[in-house]
Amino acid sequence: MVRNEFPGVNLIENPANLGFGAANNIGCKAAHSDLVLFLNSDAYAAAGAISTLARVFNDSTVVAAGGKLLNLDRSLQQSTAEQLTLWRVFCEQTYLEKIFRGSNLFDSYWTTLRHSLIASPSETPQIMGACLMVRAKDGTPVETFDVRYFLYCEDTDLCRRLEQHGKILYVPDAEFVHELGSSSAKDPALGVIRYNRGKELYFRIHHGAFASALCLLFDRFGALLRFLAWSAKYAITGFRTPNSKKQAGAFWRVLTAKYRSPKE
Repeated sequence: MVRNEFPGVNLIENPANLGFGAANNIGCKAAHSDLVLFLNSDAYAAAGAISTLARVFNDSTVVAAGGKLLNLDRSLQQSTAEQLTLWRVFCEQTYLEKIFRGSNLFDSYWTTLRHSLIASPSETPQIMGACLMVRAKDGTPVETFDVRYFLYCEDTDLCRRLEQHGKILYVPDAEFVHELGSSSAKDPALGVIRYNRGKELYFRIHHGAFASALCLLFDRFGALLRFLAWSAKYAITGFRTPNSKKQAGAFWRVLTAKYRSPKE
């Protein structure tokens, strides 16, 4: 379709699914601009959004920027976050961040709502890779994706390294509609498994094997809580909530997923 309908496009065909980061790195090798935009195939830019993002790079201290991501119903989608820490993983997996929402102690990993209340661009430690513009030289970003990640957390790792070069900005005036999770829609359990593996790899690379093992423990405990919760709901309501059985089965898969040692 691309070849037929857009003959002017430089179409790169990889022989296999190499993963999000590896594929983006290959795309960058064909670029020649001072800015590179990573944009998911299920994300759509509003009029002027890309130009709005690009303008913030007139400030030489800005190294990366992302726009406001919206769901299909125009509701706000998570697109900024704090640094990933074991405490935040624990709060996420045990529901503490939701139970004590707004608490300074059980702080949320996600910060998009707070940033969206600020009309001007604001600095953040992390922007989601679904829409991320990065400063480059002859098409090569100042930092590229670590190909050890297949899908999920490669943007967390990238932003950690980008911060060493300058500011990362959230730009609320640049709006993009993103069909969140479409790459995992056919198999949500696999999406969660890959997300957990991405977190565990992140901690292994940046904090060592012990931190990675703790993250794995938190992830499996979170899966156990969700499996028990959905199983209890199905036991109580039965056929009235058939989705409960499906959810319980999905989190059982997450709980029992085979551990894969990251290749260092």
